[in-house]
Amino acid sequence: MDARRAQEIADSHSMANVLYNGTRVYIEHVDQQNGQATIHPLDQPNQKQSVSIANLMEQ
Repeated sequence: MDARRAQEIADSHSMANVLYNGTRVYIEHVDQQNGQATIHPLDQPNQKQSVSIANLMEQ
């Protein structure tokens, strides 16, 4: 995924189908300059992690 699309998804009010390592995730924040996104699994909102935007996939 590219940084622009990740930011669009993060800013959207609708839920996009985004995967990280095969797990559906919610994008909380996007740091476009560093190419990182703060995410958490849909069913585990307390499991936040920072990952490379390139490792996110939209389905």
